[in-house]
Amino acid sequence: MANITASMVKELREVTGAGMMDCKKALSETDGDMDAAVEFLRKKGLASAEKKAGRIAAEGVVDTLVTEDGKKAVIVEVNAETDFVAKNEKFRTFVAEVAAQAAESGAADMDAFLAESWKLDTSMTVKDKLSSMISIIGENMNIRRYEKLEEQNGVIVSYIHAGGKIGVLVDVESDKVNDAVKEMGKNLAMQIAALSPKFTNRSEVSADFLEKEKEILKAQIMNDPKESQKPEKVIEGMIQGRINKELKDFVLLDQVYVKAEDGKQTVDKYVAEVAKAEGASIKIKGFVRFETGEGLEKKNEDFAAEVAAQMNK
Repeated sequence: MANITASMVKELREVTGAGMMDCKKALSETDGDMDAAVEFLRKKGLASAEKKAGRIAAEGVVDTLVTEDGKKAVIVEVNAETDFVAKNEKFRTFVAEVAAQAAESGAADMDAFLAESWKLDTSMTVKDKLSSMISIIGENMNIRRYEKLEEQNGVIVSYIHAGGKIGVLVDVESDKVNDAVKEMGKNLAMQIAALSPKFTNRSEVSADFLEKEKEILKAQIMNDPKESQKPEKVIEGMIQGRINKELKDFVLLDQVYVKAEDGKQTVDKYVAEVAKAEGASIKIKGFVRFETGEGLEKKNEDFAAEVAAQMNK
């Protein structure tokens, strides 16, 4: 049986918004498994689907690089231990250099990328350069991930939020690329940064994802004494209705466009409106969204305790 600590309960509360005792019970029931505890609370109707299960805590910077013609782009995340270093100009320059390296890289995975020659000094590898930067800055760092997009029949638009806390690339297929189309792409990138959709359109939503959500929603209904007494057909209809509501949050094109004047226009309709105005054929093919420290657990530092420990050595 796992030892359920106060910090585990606190973390689960932050992730789900559920009460302290409910979080403690969920962790006890799932033997301390954080993801399972989130699902346990959702089935009990004590955690909302909108809350992120990922633990976003580590510091660092997300950066993007788009070629001048807008046909190719890369997004990278480089982590550091503190926000202070993440704002350091040397660190940010290094992140930009990593993006430039990744843009030209043919590496199949991160190990292969780290083994490549550093293009700005071929006497060292990317890993050597990283080690050098760790020595210079005096803090542990990590090139965590990167992803590339290419769109020959349109344009890729990028957006960086909050100085590198969130980065987004949007793949816009269009037979006409002008300022209006680029502005639309930027608006969508800002929407993605703010609302964090999981999918571009409904065709991307897997059957497994839908079945899991239905299972959770059914458990919520069956845990409600009033709802659970309803006929099976009614319950199935309720589940489908709730799934449709969730998809309006999870799917980019189904989301309400944040700048919509009537507060109702969907992203899909906004794209169609721009396409009509510009006489263009536009399709949003996909996007990439990186948030600094997504899924990583931050080191819980107690500066006073650290100083005391050093003095007692």
